[in-house]
Parts: sequence; C-alpha cells; structure tokens
Amino acid sequence: NRNIQESKVSKEVKSPCVSLCHLKHDVCTGCGRSKSEITEWKSMKHKAQKVTVERAAVRLKEMRKKEGKR
Repeated sequence: NRNIQESKVSKEVKSPCVSLCHLKHDVCTGCGRSKSEITEWKSMKHKAQKVTVERAAVRLKEMRKKEGKR
C-alpha cells in the first residue's frame, strides 16, 4: 500500500509558476503558460499538466530569445 501512495506522489506535476506573473499577449512571462493553461491547471489531468509544462518551457525559451536574453 505504501508503494502505491509513493508512486502517486511522484506522479504529481509541479506547477511551473515562479510567482513572477505578467501576461504579455495572454502568455505569462514568468512561467510561459497561456492564460487558459494557468486557469485550468488544477483541473488538468497528469498528462495534460506534463504537456503544458513542456509547451510553457518552449514558449518561455522563445520569448527570451526574442528579447535577446539567454
């Protein structure tokens, strides 16, 4: 039973939020998530959260690249 509980905990996806929220064109410049992804985060299933984290990381990288930051 304990192993099952531990595996459930390890499957949780940590929110990419870094508490630097500022929306630019409906995308947070702090975490890279869209406004709708931020709103829906808590109701998303595990797989959707993982996909959101991956997409947010790509968006954030592209935003920083455009701004000339590394």
